[in-house]
Amino acid sequence: MQNILVTGSSKGIGRAIAIALASDKTHLFIHGRDKKAMAETEKLVKEKGSNCSQIIADISTTSGCNKLIEAVGQETLAVLVNNAAVGIVKPVEELTLDDWNRTIAVNITAPFILTKELLPQMKKGSSIVNILSTAAKNAFPDWSSYCMSKFALRGFSETLREELRPRGIRVIAVYPGAVDTPIWDSVPGDWPREKMMKAEEVAKAVAFAVSCPSSVLIEDITMGSLSGSM
Repeated sequence: MQNILVTGSSKGIGRAIAIALASDKTHLFIHGRDKKAMAETEKLVKEKGSNCSQIIADISTTSGCNKLIEAVGQETLAVLVNNAAVGIVKPVEELTLDDWNRTIAVNITAPFILTKELLPQMKKGSSIVNILSTAAKNAFPDWSSYCMSKFALRGFSETLREELRPRGIRVIAVYPGAVDTPIWDSVPGDWPREKMMKAEEVAKAVAFAVSCPSSVLIEDITMGSLSGSM
């Protein structure tokens, strides 16, 4: 039985990844804050034959991260997917210190804490998947806190990859372009969501990367719409 933890799996890309990785040979630890949405994710995961454990927690806090760590316990972890993220879109003059600190806490600090504390349960052949964004490679007006956090997570991912390579643990960084998820509901502007990628398309790429033989590492996956940038 493979144990898999996916953060931010109540909806969007995280839910799609949890479903894509679910099978009768997996135990999914799913995480989120919306109890109703989490119940739906659990239902969909179990329909694929997977065991499932829900973790309701706010990972902007250390205590919230600890809930995930305690839930996994001493189980061997095959895959850790750091997907949960905060996207606050404002001109820099309007960003508050709370906005900035929450972005850092969820997008940078939580992946660090979870990776550091769960590594002892990860053996040769296991995978850490960090969901970044093309905002980890490009700057976008009004997205300063989000871009900052994704650039930082990219640096952490690339360094971690080299640290863990001798131990046979893979670090896979995924850089999706615009994906049609609920995050866009609160982003100002008129966005062509019909042209965006679907969360399921990102999930398929993740599933393929972690299913490769343990001797194979797909380091970076950059994805975008054939229609071009949004």
